[in-house]
Amino acid sequence: MSTDPERELGDPGYAAGDTAPIAPVREDDVLLDAEGIGVDASWGHIYGPVDLTIRRGGVSVLVGSGGRGRTALLLTLAGRMKPSTGTLTAFGRTNKAQNLFTNAAIGFIDQVDGIEQTIRVRDVLTEQLRWKAPWYKFVGVGNEDDLERLCRPAFGPLTLPTLDAYVEELPELTAALFRIAMANMRKPPLLVVGGVDNLTRDASTERLLDRLIDLGREQTVITADVNGVVPRPGITDVIEVTNLTDHEFVWLEREDQIL
Repeated sequence: MSTDPERELGDPGYAAGDTAPIAPVREDDVLLDAEGIGVDASWGHIYGPVDLTIRRGGVSVLVGSGGRGRTALLLTLAGRMKPSTGTLTAFGRTNKAQNLFTNAAIGFIDQVDGIEQTIRVRDVLTEQLRWKAPWYKFVGVGNEDDLERLCRPAFGPLTLPTLDAYVEELPELTAALFRIAMANMRKPPLLVVGGVDNLTRDASTERLLDRLIDLGREQTVITADVNGVVPRPGITDVIEVTNLTDHEFVWLEREDQIL
């Protein structure tokens, strides 16, 4: 069985009539509200200030340059990083990163869920099953039933990887969906996913976004893309985000490239 859904399925697409206008924000729809949040490290500014509102359900796409600033913002919105400034209200509580942490999963971000490349899918699956199980429960080696149960929500109609496949040999879309599936095993209310623009093929990016839209039927999903996406059914908001990268750092990077 092929592990490459990119070869098995036709290019995704949607008719122009499928695009949908974004509805105005209602207060009772708000899941997460950030006002002036930013993060500073001992060595300097990372991002901010940022204002944004995330509504319940569907997929919210943050539009902004990739890099450490955007990654840090996604980590903040998942409760994995505390803002240095501003207020972040999520699930009815303000500046409570631990509460946000317990209600969110985060995947497809190397700093959080990077998988060692020289191991098999079966090994990753087994490790995650044992990690999530109570300490007193024996968990055997992951099998086909486990793979189907845990990965099918993320993969939908796409082909699952085989248990004996090495992670480094998986096609990029398959690898991304596998990482998301492993991160989303608890299925908390909020799922934060690294930028869909991290994939190199436009067709893969579209398929990944389609899968996130499907997950957004039962969860609130946040992801990012440097160019944004066309509003369509299942996309709750497309949010332009500024102040993601320290401008002096960007200038130095460009200077290095010129030299």
